[in-house]
Amino acid sequence: MATTLRPRPAALNLTPSAEARIAELMARAPEGAIGVKLSTPRRGCSGLAYSVDYVTEAKAFDEKIDTPGGTLFVDGGSILYLIGSTMDWVEDDFTAGFVFQNPNAKGACGCGESFTV
Repeated sequence: MATTLRPRPAALNLTPSAEARIAELMARAPEGAIGVKLSTPRRGCSGLAYSVDYVTEAKAFDEKIDTPGGTLFVDGGSILYLIGSTMDWVEDDFTAGFVFQNPNAKGACGCGESFTV
């Protein structure tokens, strides 16, 4: 009897706006960049922050998410903090940036720059 594996759900969901922003970033990426990487370094008043940077190599434990405009890598050490999150790109008259709906976040600082799990 053959076992059928269900497709693994994405660790992180991206909105069409986030995918379009990744495509824009990759269109003007520095030479050697293979994608952008989302990580959650320790900083800010609540402990963790979201960071998106260009990457030139994939690490062994990074989660790889292929989008129409390029590859998003999620840092292997950050993935547990991000499972089930939605990444969006939002622009208004005053700001532009990636916004996260993270069901794992238990709180955030007042300025919205960092979160705690």
